[in-house]
Amino acid sequence: MGFFGFLLLGLIAGAIAKLILPGKQGGGWLITLLLGVVGALLGGFLGGLLLGAPLQDFFSIQTWLLAIGGSLIVLLIYGFIVGRRATK
Repeated sequence: MGFFGFLLLGLIAGAIAKLILPGKQGGGWLITLLLGVVGALLGGFLGGLLLGAPLQDFFSIQTWLLAIGGSLIVLLIYGFIVGRRATK
């Protein structure tokens, strides 16, 4: 998968993760892109480490599930950090 394909995957995975999680998450499209790309990297890393299933092709369901799962994890961590900072 190329660089721009990976960015597109991260953007879409981050947007899907924001739709899946309840509540209002802050950040615009740039934060969504960054969280999605980091989430796709995390999902690929964890998938390869734990399941032996790395990110492969752009149109692979395995790639999308790992990227969305990683984005959910990153978005939860981001919400926890930003939520704590806002309450101080």
